[in-house]
Amino acid sequence: MIKRRDFLKFSLMGAGLFSTGLYSCANSSSKGQTAEFNNVYHVSVDGNDGNDGSRSNPFKTIMAASAVAKPGDAITVHEGTYRERINPVRGGISDQKRITYQAAQGEKVVIKGSEVITGWEKVNGDTWKVVIPNSFFGDFNPYSDIIYGDWFYDMGRKHHTGAVYINEHWLTEAAHRDEVLNPADADTPLWFAEVDPNETTIWAHFDVNPNQVETEINVRQAIFYPEKTGVNYLTVRGFTMMHAATPWAPPTAEQIGLIGTNWSKGWIIENNDIKYATCVAVTLGKYGDEWDNKSEDSAEGYVMTIERALENGWSKDKIGSHVVRNNHISHCEQAGIVGSLGAVFSSITGNEIHDIHIRRLFGGHEMSGIKIHGAVDFLIEDNHIYRTYRGIWMDWMTQGARITRNLFYDNGPEQDLYFEVNHGPFVVDNNLFLSERALKDRSQGGVYAHNLIAGSMKFWPELYRETPYLQPHSTEIKGFDNHPGGDSHYYNNIFVGTKLDIYDDAEQPMHMAGNVYLADGKPSKHDEAAVVLPDFKPEVTLVQETNKVKLQMRMESSFTTESTTPVTSDRVGETLISGEPYLDHDGNPLKIDTDYLKVTRNVNRPAAGAFEKVADGKNTFTVWERKG
Repeated sequence: MIKRRDFLKFSLMGAGLFSTGLYSCANSSSKGQTAEFNNVYHVSVDGNDGNDGSRSNPFKTIMAASAVAKPGDAITVHEGTYRERINPVRGGISDQKRITYQAAQGEKVVIKGSEVITGWEKVNGDTWKVVIPNSFFGDFNPYSDIIYGDWFYDMGRKHHTGAVYINEHWLTEAAHRDEVLNPADADTPLWFAEVDPNETTIWAHFDVNPNQVETEINVRQAIFYPEKTGVNYLTVRGFTMMHAATPWAPPTAEQIGLIGTNWSKGWIIENNDIKYATCVAVTLGKYGDEWDNKSEDSAEGYVMTIERALENGWSKDKIGSHVVRNNHISHCEQAGIVGSLGAVFSSITGNEIHDIHIRRLFGGHEMSGIKIHGAVDFLIEDNHIYRTYRGIWMDWMTQGARITRNLFYDNGPEQDLYFEVNHGPFVVDNNLFLSERALKDRSQGGVYAHNLIAGSMKFWPELYRETPYLQPHSTEIKGFDNHPGGDSHYYNNIFVGTKLDIYDDAEQPMHMAGNVYLADGKPSKHDEAAVVLPDFKPEVTLVQETNKVKLQMRMESSFTTESTTPVTSDRVGETLISGEPYLDHDGNPLKIDTDYLKVTRNVNRPAAGAFEKVADGKNTFTVWERKG
């Protein structure tokens, strides 16, 4: 087990690490606040939608600005709280002519899918109720909107997309009204709602008078999501977005998120604080059609979904190539980021993702910090992922993907990283896997190099599902096969207590070299040149400081380069089943020549593990640092 100093009780949100300016617009590498746009339209809580949108005469709503913004324009939103659904009227036409939605420099802009509710009446003890006319909700009432869909498990009760919030944090939905009227657990505040033809009644627990604090309820399904597909080339940056009654988002249905791209191309979602989505925060996924949630939870159903997607423009020219970077994503009960098919050719970098499916009110097969189907030529880099049910889940058609320099810890009960029924090629390098369960391999065609792996691993062949592999750098299907397992490469990793004899009976060849096994770690029989030091305890410890996370570990430099050689495309060759070479995500030759900290590696004898430069004795590395 990894030692954690202060982490189990430490909440990044509670400690205030994510203050207003953490993900400021100054961190953006795309057009910034002072860049020249064709036009800049301004929005202010003190504005008027009858204005012209100039700095001196701003609009009041973001949607009023959206109605007039054209490719090459920007919408700058000024400080305040905005309660509206942004359904962008149009998109840009290219990466150079995009439409940018941005918070004003240095100003806190909050967009909420909730409304403040007063008029609460005390029932008994800490239980209060409020009665709201259904007309208040318009055509969407989240308290009658039941969560359902493919691969969703309701756990024997109904769940709704609505929520109740006090001081912006959500309460837990009760299964029955009596649980609210007669609470058994005062430490878990509950709410319950009943909807009749005319009114919605909500009962909730509050330890203060809810009329004297900010008490809110969901009224909007999403916050920034286009109703139509093909709204391309948008930038969304610098906002706090919260409180969305998002639906279940399986890979076989339209994936509606708090913010989502809805089958489009070229979005940049950056430097935002995105939190409190009933199911998913960020969706890069599929469009909706009459086949949504009708797959009967089957592989055949998803294959038909892929075939229909190809008929509906699933290609590099029309779909994907999104950038999701430097966001803080938290408090979602399904996933932080999902993308079924619509996420191809994208990158997810520099994000902080935590508190994902930790309440576990319902179940299903889509719970993860990041869950991607169809990660073609894909990059997942420099993300900080913790306190999730599962860190990253790569499911079907992971091909040409690279997962590098990510920090994982306190994820569970599932793994930091799970590969399910992929044929590769994909590359996993320079990551820190520090949860109790590190990896689950139900695929083939992967390279795992220069990682620090301090949790258990599971190898699980899949012989009963034939899944597709694709033409290189494309969405076109090349063939189908099952997953006998193996055909994986493990080079230059450090394993702490991890056992790789799980691969001893792999059906396909295994390739292993340069690995170091510490603290009772056990190599596979295929790893004949392994460095095995069962009595060496590296004492891996995470240390929290105000603005950073440090990793401490004891090492000896001599054993880290005992049998290592560089990892390149030429060395690893190509996959057995998909028949594709191992390349970087951008199609260039693979060359793992830097470490977790981007330090240049030795060209002849790179050090095993994630860090190139280690000293004898105790080492301390800063593995995450506050941006801005």
